[in-house]
Amino acid sequence: MIYCVVPKPLVGELYDKLRDYYENDPNVEVIIDRRQGDRRARGSSGGGMREIRDRRRRRATGSFLRVDVA
Repeated sequence: MIYCVVPKPLVGELYDKLRDYYENDPNVEVIIDRRQGDRRARGSSGGGMREIRDRRRRRATGSFLRVDVA
């Protein structure tokens, strides 16, 4: 799926034209950008639900036989 995102200030000018242009293409959907502000702005908590984790795999537990590589 390809999303053709139209910014709010250009909706009146572009949305209907793009929707009509891509109406026969099932792989394209024209949508309106409804974001209110930049989520990455300084001082923004970004929702405050972020969890920081160690992404490395845990080591397997138990004892293992030594393998000699020749």
